[in-house]
Amino acid sequence: MVATAQNGRLGRGLASLIGEPANAVESLPPEGEQRVVPIDQVRPSPLNPRRTFPQTELVELSASIKEKGLVQPLLVRPSEAQGEGYEIVAGERRWRASQLANLHTIPVIVRNLSDREVLELAIIENVQRADLNVVEEANGYAELMERYNYTQEDLAQVIGKSRSHLANTIRLLKLPEKVLEFVRDGRISAGHARPLIGRPDAEKLAETIVAKDLSVRDVETLMQAKAGRTGSTRQAKREKDADTRAVEKELAEALGLKIDIKAGSGETGMLSIQYGNFDQLEYIRNRLLGAG
Repeated sequence: MVATAQNGRLGRGLASLIGEPANAVESLPPEGEQRVVPIDQVRPSPLNPRRTFPQTELVELSASIKEKGLVQPLLVRPSEAQGEGYEIVAGERRWRASQLANLHTIPVIVRNLSDREVLELAIIENVQRADLNVVEEANGYAELMERYNYTQEDLAQVIGKSRSHLANTIRLLKLPEKVLEFVRDGRISAGHARPLIGRPDAEKLAETIVAKDLSVRDVETLMQAKAGRTGSTRQAKREKDADTRAVEKELAEALGLKIDIKAGSGETGMLSIQYGNFDQLEYIRNRLLGAG
């Protein structure tokens, strides 16, 4: 069971936890302590969902650090694995750039945090800063749900995203590894990749998207053409995923009427509400318009 109070605390924003501006140190929580420590006593965390650190970005940040210093401290926790030193909770990119800038010491904020809090904070920081690519983001969400039994509703509240965003992001992990690699590398976007979910020819289609430099609209048009040639009602029903069925059930229970959701290309689709008489139609109209 996820602690609501803890989720609320994490969801209020990371700035209060890692000291977003330089003058925010005084507003840190009481359990945090600011220190200046040798840089070789700080190590990355295996829980950090971010795996890619483009060298060009690190060089640019390193130049800024050389000129102005490391203004924003890293958030760390005491390292249990090493017995001494610190494990990075938020700020691995700044740590890597500080090494390039040949800093010998760096400012940190030390807090005692559990593995779950470390993973939550790492995801929140990276999502708020848009530092994660969408595959890293999906893997982070999936790990929190698998390791700590989060529901999508609980996790959406913690990270400040909608449940639909969460579900659509995690669904990308159903793609073949080669397609996910294209997304990680930036050769195709999440918008390109979503229409490929569940397709046996996803890898071949991804290669075509890259080779022909297709836009997301081009991919949607291509998928519609393929559906027109080979699609069928039976196949569409097979491709209806668990999230879609859950939404259908939720709406049907709320309205007391039959609901049907048909996915289109990309993130488009059609929602149908079936009624049996004019009284039910009037009921639907009142519910949609908020009438009594």
